[in-house]
This record gives sequence, structure tokens and C-alpha cells, in this order.
Amino acid sequence: MNQETILSRRSFVKSTAALAGTLAAGGLSVSKVLGANTRIRVGVIGCGGMGTGHLAEMVRRSEAENIEVVAVSDVYQRRLSRAKGICKGVGYSDYRKLLERPDVDAVLIATPDHWHAKISIDAMESGKHVYCEKPMTHKVEQAIQVRDAVRHHKKVFQVGPNATAEDGYWKAAKAIREGCIGKVTWAHGSYNRNARHCLFNEHQKIDLTAGPGKSGEDQIDWDMWLGHKWGLAPRIPWNPEHFFRFRKYFPYNGGVATDLLYHKLAPLLIAISGQNGEYPLRVNASGGLYMEKDGREIPDTFLMTADYPSEWSLFLVSTLTNDAGIPDRIYGKHGTLELGGEPKLKFNGDFKEEFRAKNGGREEANLDVEKGRDLKGNWFDAIRGSDTLRCNVELGTSTMVAIKMAVDSYRQRRTMIWDAKAEKVRVS
Repeated sequence: MNQETILSRRSFVKSTAALAGTLAAGGLSVSKVLGANTRIRVGVIGCGGMGTGHLAEMVRRSEAENIEVVAVSDVYQRRLSRAKGICKGVGYSDYRKLLERPDVDAVLIATPDHWHAKISIDAMESGKHVYCEKPMTHKVEQAIQVRDAVRHHKKVFQVGPNATAEDGYWKAAKAIREGCIGKVTWAHGSYNRNARHCLFNEHQKIDLTAGPGKSGEDQIDWDMWLGHKWGLAPRIPWNPEHFFRFRKYFPYNGGVATDLLYHKLAPLLIAISGQNGEYPLRVNASGGLYMEKDGREIPDTFLMTADYPSEWSLFLVSTLTNDAGIPDRIYGKHGTLELGGEPKLKFNGDFKEEFRAKNGGREEANLDVEKGRDLKGNWFDAIRGSDTLRCNVELGTSTMVAIKMAVDSYRQRRTMIWDAKAEKVRVS
């Protein structure tokens, strides 16, 4: 199915009943949704590698999606100039100037993690819909604040873990609800890398000519990037390693947990707990810095476990020292579900008959998956009211809480407990 066909099907064939369901799921009123034929005008905030990739893709898709990138923002002038050249739009070193524009309907945020929450909330307060790169926030309390802002402002807020758009996890969710593998008791997955030169260095090259106090294309607003004025990160002297390779340092990032395992947990929560995810009961993490001893703070080997109130447990691994991982797999009392690509189900133990009764008499079964929209396309459709978000703020928050609890468990060497009533993390 080509892109135009998908757009046509989503925009015009879906009934008004489906639209009403979408509005209810997203917490939107009809007055807040753009018409199917309305051009969506987008601003991009954060134009490093990830942000520039999103920007270039949206420019390529602008005609098919009926969108236009009209403004960009970055604190590094060289990146800002590059972004302006790609979209032929207006550039701002201060993102707040972009948010003041009445012609911007939506913003895509691809800044370092410690800025995600503030910009997201500022954007919604200025009337914009939001696509926020993963991880949704840097801290647990920020995730709750963003979630509450979405509920209040009724904006379409999409979080960016790519696998949540894959149909396989949604088909798995349906199979689990229908009892195809019995009661789920645990699941595991991994996201590993291994390179001669660590990708957290290789992909983030340092420009030694740039910095605060420099002129022209080399100018960087270091104080704005830190965000110390708003308590987002500590105020420190200019440090190019921190600026260009922020993923290696805890004041701005959670390392492989927030950068990689967020991609794994969010879709697994869809499959097991549903579209809004589920908050954990307790979380533990372990690991260490075993190989990449280059002054970084984050571990290169990270393992986390979590227990959930609906009575199942999770094990996730991320390492930068060996890329052979464990598959996404969900274990039920009657069968096992393999994920990644086309989901496969198979009976387990003495429960062949129970499995066959729920799977058309088969002892093994495949779940047919469809190629659908990616997350940005899904976001555009949701803004127009013709689809339900694949990673809404509820799922984004429940994922963020567990991941950040794991980071804190690793750093403090303690078990983290979620106080559901107070919505706060307690230390065991």
C-alpha cells in the first residue's frame, strides 16, 4: 500500500464514529482538531543530528502529508543555519520566539533530554500540538507535569519510540487480551550495540571551533543550552564534550536506559498492558562501565527488572559492548509470544489443549501484521482527528517512570518503589 493510499484511507474512509472514538481517546474536543484538508504548519526545536533528520524527512513528505515546516530553533548557529537552508523557513536561537508565532500549529522537539519537559509544556501553553522525541522527559516529576499539561490543554502529544508504530505489538495486545497465551507472567527484550568507536562518540563529533563567545556560525548559547536559569541542569563552564556528547552525562540524559531501552519498554507495555501502559510496582537495575572508559558517567552495560501491579515481571538489557541481544518475548502460562517482525505464538508445557482452544486448533500461530503509518504520519493523522496516537502521553509517562526509576536504582544501588497514590518514587 503506498503512502497516498494510506492517507486517503485514513482521512476519508474512517467513519464519524471512529473519529469520535479517536477524540475521546486523545482527550480532544472537535474544536481543537484541524480539518482533514488543513495544512499543518510545523516548527522544529533542536536541530542536531536527530532533529535535522526529522526536519529533512518532513520537508520531503510535505506535499504528501499537506504539511509545511515554517520555523526552526537551535542554540548553535551552525545547526540553525543548516536547518533554515533545508526548510527555507525562519530560524530562532531562542525557541520561545518560535512558540510566539500564531502560524505554527505543531512543534517537533529533538533537544537534549533535560529540555523536553519545559519546551513541551511551553508549547502546549502556546496552543501547539507536540511530537517529543524519546525519552519523554529527564525526570519522573517532569513526566507527571507533562502528562497533566496534556490532559489540561487537550493537545495531541506524541512521544517518539519508533516501535510503538509497528502493528505487531498492537496485534500482540489483542491476542493477549483474548487469552491466546494464557496469563502473562513475564517478558524480556534488549537493545544492544557494539562498535570499534562508540556511537555515542562517533555520531556526536566535537566542533572545536564552536562555543560561547564565538561569532557567526560558531556561536553557541551555552547558558541557554544548560537551562540552569530554570533549574534544568547545573551551571558549569563551557564544556564541548558535554554539549556535543550529552548522552554520556547524567545531568542531561540517562544513558542507554533512556536512549535505547525506552524504545523497548513502550511497545512491550502496549502488548501487555494496553495503549496507556502501566506504572511499575518496583524497579531494580545493575551493570557498570566495563569497557568505554573515556570519562563518561553512564554505564556501557545496563540491566533492569520491574514488577507490575497486573502481576507480571520485566527484564531488559542494553549494552554497548556486544550487539548479540535477547529477543522481545512475552511468556504466558499457556504459550509464548515472539515479537519483532511478525509475531509468533507457540504452546508451552502441558497446555497444548488450552493453547489450541484459543488459536483455531493450532499448536503454533502467526499474527498477520499490516504496514501502517510511522509515528510522525500517525501524529499528523491524530492532529486531523483521523487516527489514535501510537504513543500517547499516558504510555509515554508510564514508560518514563519505569526507565527513570531504573536509572536511579543503578546510580543509588537501591530498589525503587512507585507510590501510586502520591505518584512519587520511594527508595526501599
